[in-house]
Amino acid sequence: MLQRFDDTDAALIDRLQKSAFDYFLKYSNPENGLVADTSIPDVPCSIAATGFALSSYTVAVERGWITQAEAAGRTITTLRFFAGSHQGRERHATGYRGFYYHFLHMDTGHRAWNSELSTIDTTLLVAGMLTAAAYFDGADPIETEIRELVKFIYERIDWHWALNKGQTVCMGWKPGSGFLRWRWQGYDEAILLYTLALASPTHPIPQSSYDAFVSSYSWMLFGKQPYLYAGPFFIHLFSHAWVDFRGIQDREMAARDWDYFRNTEVSIAVQRDYAERNPGHFVGYNRNVWGFSASDGPPPTRNMRSGRHPKVLGYAARGAPLGPDDGTIAPWAALAALPYDRQAAVDGLEALLAAYPNLLCEGRFPGGFNPSVKTARPEGWVDDRCVAIDQGLLVMTIENDRSEFIWSLMQRSPIIRLGLERAGFTGGWLEQAETESVSRKTA
Repeated sequence: MLQRFDDTDAALIDRLQKSAFDYFLKYSNPENGLVADTSIPDVPCSIAATGFALSSYTVAVERGWITQAEAAGRTITTLRFFAGSHQGRERHATGYRGFYYHFLHMDTGHRAWNSELSTIDTTLLVAGMLTAAAYFDGADPIETEIRELVKFIYERIDWHWALNKGQTVCMGWKPGSGFLRWRWQGYDEAILLYTLALASPTHPIPQSSYDAFVSSYSWMLFGKQPYLYAGPFFIHLFSHAWVDFRGIQDREMAARDWDYFRNTEVSIAVQRDYAERNPGHFVGYNRNVWGFSASDGPPPTRNMRSGRHPKVLGYAARGAPLGPDDGTIAPWAALAALPYDRQAAVDGLEALLAAYPNLLCEGRFPGGFNPSVKTARPEGWVDDRCVAIDQGLLVMTIENDRSEFIWSLMQRSPIIRLGLERAGFTGGWLEQAETESVSRKTA
């Protein structure tokens, strides 16, 4: 947070944050609170997007975009749906063992496609619910019911079952074939998952599961600085949208005198350095135009501007510095860097919109674009959809930069605090909160 915004930058960021939030007003079902995965017609709900929406409603109240009553109404509609939806092995179920399927039909809320019962997407959904429970702390019947429903939904989740007799949590399960073979290990967005699973009062996982998770980390050097590697940028942001990692450390980080917040700062520098070096010689890359993350990409084509013919990847978890990379940029990335490197964020946002002034769609960033693909516009290939989780991440991340609002709210969540402590986190706001709690009790 080194740079103060000038009026033009501040107005632009305000506008982008508001446009990102408006996605949830336009692309949700008011009857059940489900949020569409993307902006294209007839797509199913993403439960992760619904979690981002629940957190974003609280920001919207603080910004004056909707009233508290409207936010509470949207929230309780969503919670009532998930609390009452069918849990079972049947194909038409919404979830099982307290978890929910990744994608749901927008109208019925039944499982869509052949999607998995997703442990991480359930985590992101429940994180939004916990945000609501922390925010709506009044004594009136609606806010009281919000907290009761969140408690019920969270305590129903059988995290221990999701271990599937292993040390780390499985990524998912399907009714026909059982658990997926992949587990949450290696540095990824699952810190929040382990936090919630450790804190469960009903079906917790042991601390040894978190120890197994962090023991599988991969470290790299950026210059002379060791940092925790994860190629796709979103990995460095998702858990951080809810948890303020500044100055708090688990044992792995304490042993290295490091923390996850500083690690995200370095990941931004890695992404910018990679774009500046541009080893693939793609069009448009430079130190201020970057963003390598999981996103859709162009369909197969040989019509490229770069003079080379790299294989385009379609949907892929692009990353830096080890790839994969096909010239596709996640345009929301620079703006999402605001709390971690404000200078890089502002420089990136200005450079991106100066080079590609027609990139925005309905005032929002599309899921990705690839200027190396030859088209009639300088942006090259542009995703025809906006992605809900990108928009929610921006709403929350911008607000954390502006006011630390979500971070402060979640510091009051006993579940977040307990889960972090059981994972071995100490220091920073965790110790400050403990000191304040003791002071209040002895006053």
